Amino acid sequence: MARPRGRAATGGRERALWREWARSLDRPLTSYYLVLGTGVMLIALGLVMVLSSTMVNSITETGSAFSMFQRQMVSACIGLPLMIVASHLPLTVFRIAGYPAMIISVLLLLLTAFQGTEVNGAMRWLEIGGLTIQPSEPAKLAFALWGANVLARREELREMTEWRHLLFPLLPGVGLLALLVLLGSDLSTTLVLLLVFLALLWVVGAPGRMFVAMFGLVLALAVIIIAIEPYRITRVTAFLDPGADPTGDGFQSLHGLYALGTGGVFGVGIGASREKWGFLPFAESDFIFAIIGEEFGLIGTLVVVSLFGVLGYAGLRVARRVEEPFARLAAVAVIAWILGQAMINIAAVIGLVPVTGIPLPLVSYGGSSLVPTMLALGVLLALAKSEPQARKALAARGPSRLQRALSWLGLENVGASVHKRGGATVTRRSTTARGPRGNRGARTTAKHRSGPVPAGDRPRRNRRP
Repeated sequence: MARPRGRAATGGRERALWREWARSLDRPLTSYYLVLGTGVMLIALGLVMVLSSTMVNSITETGSAFSMFQRQMVSACIGLPLMIVASHLPLTVFRIAGYPAMIISVLLLLLTAFQGTEVNGAMRWLEIGGLTIQPSEPAKLAFALWGANVLARREELREMTEWRHLLFPLLPGVGLLALLVLLGSDLSTTLVLLLVFLALLWVVGAPGRMFVAMFGLVLALAVIIIAIEPYRITRVTAFLDPGADPTGDGFQSLHGLYALGTGGVFGVGIGASREKWGFLPFAESDFIFAIIGEEFGLIGTLVVVSLFGVLGYAGLRVARRVEEPFARLAAVAVIAWILGQAMINIAAVIGLVPVTGIPLPLVSYGGSSLVPTMLALGVLLALAKSEPQARKALAARGPSRLQRALSWLGLENVGASVHKRGGATVTRRSTTARGPRGNRGARTTAKHRSGPVPAGDRPRRNRRP
């Protein structure tokens, strides 16, 4: 009789530990710290791997082993303050920024199509003031914020009943961006934009027939775009049988697999990669995941995949817990962009899809990709702090130094005034509503309320000064 009792006691302690662990993950700022922790770890890993994978090329090109790493470090130093400032901004600032960001992205993509710099047959880069940027990277963030705001306004105005309200102007907007990006022969970025578009439709609850139709349209366009470009057909052929041309079209795919196979379970050691010595093209950008697998082995690749998985979980957790429609849509759009791009990159390295030439977010070399993605993390951090419980916890702590500085600059007042002009601020006397636990009859006094206001609740305007 003692043994069952002992086992029961052990099982009870284990269940208690599991419950305690589950409660620890349900704290008010869990989403915030998950996004911050995974983001910082991916950025730090990316800096280490960029240093390791670029030392040979840097010595060959400049004579210094740290030249490319220094450029990546400068990009990280630019992105870090942007991420911190964005994490403290009110959500209204992001709603306002979506429109000018979209316009600037379209103008930069147009300029790239006619005045861009061609590299390896693709015109994706633009030189501005001695800096070379890829405008399609910040365009992803611009579309995520703009698309989220468009659908949020539709939801707030209760115009989500007809399909044309779901697709206009969202579909023309993503279509214009996709067309401009395709002019630079960048199919992978086009697929990421369309993936964000489908994610937004999924969140707002688009009818199944519309969602399936849009998904089918995206696949049909991808097939047509691949068919009209000979080099894309060659990539598909090399993907199906890379060994048929091991020194040509299948060279990069094969050496990416060689790097992963050489790493084994624990890897050959940091800095000891052999493929980076001129064997694996674009090892620091498109195929940095292969170098991670070679130097850190299967364990290292699983860590990277797990970090992206936790980041995706945190983003969806934010989307589930926030109250504002824009916050929910923006969180899903940002996560769909980052996770979708990561999945495409990793799938290309391990041979599940054709080589696309898309970087691994936060890890690959390239400031045009790193800075906008870090800014997107800042947006996601701000969304995480807008969760109701997180807002209460932060209010109990008091304003931080950066918040006081932003308030001194007037940014928070601007956000509040714009929020009021949107017709969402209402002063009411006490009303009967559901309490925090869903109990009817709870008395609440709503001084400020966001969202559409029923006609009966709209206060009469006093025309007197």
